[in-house]
Amino acid sequence: MILAAQDIRERCIRGMITPWTNAKTSHGMSYGVSSAGYDIRIDKGMLLYAPGFALASTLERFKMPSDLLGIVHDKSTWARRGMAVQNTVIEPGWEGYLTLELTNHGREILELKDGCPIAQIIFHKLTDHTNQPYRCKYQDQKAGPQGAILDDDPARYGKSSSPLQSEGRSGSDSGD
Repeated sequence: MILAAQDIRERCIRGMITPWTNAKTSHGMSYGVSSAGYDIRIDKGMLLYAPGFALASTLERFKMPSDLLGIVHDKSTWARRGMAVQNTVIEPGWEGYLTLELTNHGREILELKDGCPIAQIIFHKLTDHTNQPYRCKYQDQKAGPQGAILDDDPARYGKSSSPLQSEGRSGSDSGD
């Protein structure tokens, strides 16, 4: 089930997204709570060359409940100009600022301004609260674009192995 505006708003009031806002417009695009999603903004502006790739961070911080999963999707205005935001999964239990992977497939340099609406998130309600909330390497991600973490650092988990290994699961899980 996909959450409607009133459900997203209620979750935001309880701390799922900070700062959050009802629907507003900036730079000719919407952000905040929409009819069935939440439109997010980037924290720092940049030029995205063509062809090109860059990491960006959201202005918003997330604290995902254990019964919701979020999927990041392109905003149509940017997609029509050639930009794609890789469709990241925000897992139940994850907390932090999203790092977005942006690709310019177009022919012109794209200027993204501070606080510019960049992507939309659709929230899917799970059938129940998961008993395996996200606790892996990108938990508590800091503000600002964060590069890939290629190795699990055992000290990060306070164990001698990663959470995936200690539970007997393979690393192919979507826990990254």
